[in-house]
Amino acid sequence: MAVSVREVAAAASVSVGTVSNVLNRPDKVAPATVERVLSAIDDLGFVRNDAARQLRAGRSRSIGLVVLDVRNPFFTEVARGAEDRADADGLTVLLGNSDEDAARESAYVASFEEQRVHGVLVSPIGDDLARLRRLRERGVPVVLVDRVAPDGVLSSVSVDDVAGGRLAAAHLLGLGRRKLAFVGGPSGIRQVADRIEGAGLSVGDVPGASLEVISTEALTVLEGRAAGMAVLERAAGDRPDAVFAANDLLAVGLLQALVMHGELRVPQDIALIGYDDIDFAAAAVVPLSSIRQPAALIGHTAVDLLLREAADGERFSAEQIVFQPELIVRASTVG
Repeated sequence: MAVSVREVAAAASVSVGTVSNVLNRPDKVAPATVERVLSAIDDLGFVRNDAARQLRAGRSRSIGLVVLDVRNPFFTEVARGAEDRADADGLTVLLGNSDEDAARESAYVASFEEQRVHGVLVSPIGDDLARLRRLRERGVPVVLVDRVAPDGVLSSVSVDDVAGGRLAAAHLLGLGRRKLAFVGGPSGIRQVADRIEGAGLSVGDVPGASLEVISTEALTVLEGRAAGMAVLERAAGDRPDAVFAANDLLAVGLLQALVMHGELRVPQDIALIGYDDIDFAAAAVVPLSSIRQPAALIGHTAVDLLLREAADGERFSAEQIVFQPELIVRASTVG
């Protein structure tokens, strides 16, 4: 028997109107309430009436893709790769931007399920993947993007970010730098945590080397600029001699601060390396060294996995595909 809106409201201890707002106008509801209602929807397996017709007709010809930040060109390339592969099978890609917000991520995933998408690709924010596992249990193919599935239940396509972190730090250490700083955050994003871990492993191999973590609230140019200004305000002896930014947007912001607002030279005084190797990296005023990820290939491969899971159904065994990162050296580390 179909679950009703009233049952969802009772389970979440809210009114029917609040459930309706969460489904149609989630921006008008407090985030904690949205999360509670979405959890009740998940637990009860609620399906909106306007999606029931699609359920009878089968899955739609769309794939849902949720990324961390649509402003980041890395995810634009991931989406492009996914779209190219989906188009070959007559499918379209619906893009959702979580903006590094767990509630927004959950809302997009719920919306895609309501629309009876062919499957969901998602770059999750934290480690709580219970909602995505339940989605797969209800027959919706799910593939993690730019993230390794921790328990092997879900399929995933990713890059070895620990190896990438090691590669970036090893490059800086190989240039004779010893006071390294990692700029990025929040650390709850698994990719950020893995890159810090990898950098720490390389630093631990070199006597006398150190690694400072400068946390940011987001992976944006603005946050990178703020971190760069904070470095400039320090006494000369307290500054790092090399910086590893968690992505290229942060690295661009750091570069702007260091070059435009200070007398420090890049790379003579501070070597700087980013991550992702977006197009902007090579075009920066000081071309940025970076750790390259095959963004379009990640998106393409994720759709491949999703289509195989959709075709095989319960017979499908989850797969984890991990690509290796590549060091790209430019003038920001070797002038």
